[in-house]
Amino acid sequence: MKISRRLSRVLVRIAIHVAAWFVAFLWLLPFMGVFMAAFRPMEEILSGWWDFSSFHPTLKNFIEAWNHPSVPVSMGIVNSLIVAIPATVIPLLCGALAAYVFSRFKFPANDLLFLLIVLLMAVPPQMLAVPLFLLMSKLKLVDNLLGLSLFHSANGLAWIILFLRNYMETLPRDFEDAARVDGASEYQVFFRVVLPCLAPALFSIAVLQFTWVWNDFFFALILIYSPNKLLISQRIPFMKGEYHVPWSLLCAGSVIMMTVPVILYAVFQKYFVKGIIGGTIKG
Repeated sequence: MKISRRLSRVLVRIAIHVAAWFVAFLWLLPFMGVFMAAFRPMEEILSGWWDFSSFHPTLKNFIEAWNHPSVPVSMGIVNSLIVAIPATVIPLLCGALAAYVFSRFKFPANDLLFLLIVLLMAVPPQMLAVPLFLLMSKLKLVDNLLGLSLFHSANGLAWIILFLRNYMETLPRDFEDAARVDGASEYQVFFRVVLPCLAPALFSIAVLQFTWVWNDFFFALILIYSPNKLLISQRIPFMKGEYHVPWSLLCAGSVIMMTVPVILYAVFQKYFVKGIIGGTIKG
């Protein structure tokens, strides 16, 4: 009986691993196609990227995408960084302060206001398109990278507050109480005690928020239209011609675009997992 139970457990584990690797392979399959098309000449992928009868890897596609005559990816990276960095830092600080208030202080309509903030996450992006454009037009922020960055900062506040508030609920309050006994103000308690404890959560949020802003196409399409201000996500579609689609060039631009978030995740990976787990325990 014991041997049969152990054998069944081993078989179950093997089946789980096989299923997990199969799902992972299905997720990686599209990326493999993009990656192979980016490093190969156009004529070699006409019959499929999996055809290796002729294989001559090259960096020519990346060079052409980087220095494209009309929509260079290099300028798109600069514009996207101008938008994504402030749109990550601003909501992080504002969201941390708001989450601290919701987590540590009780005031009238606390739960109702927090629920309202959470419900904002359910608003479809398409509902924001016309009001957003009208508002930005009145503020003279259409076709302005600063305007797009401010929108993403406001748009990310709801989920950041929810995430950080849940994470703060898992933190012990002993150190905060001890700091108050020593005469620390609430600002000192937050910046010197609470904020360092939030480091894993802040790194996780920074990675997610930066990636979402970096990959945004919908709102950028609404607010940005000048050729020299186009983000990297807007430039890649303009690389195709009216009668010809250079798939190798498009794939190279896509690989360049995804490189920045991948590097960011690789650098903060150990904080990312810890912050994600802590932020979903309570709530």
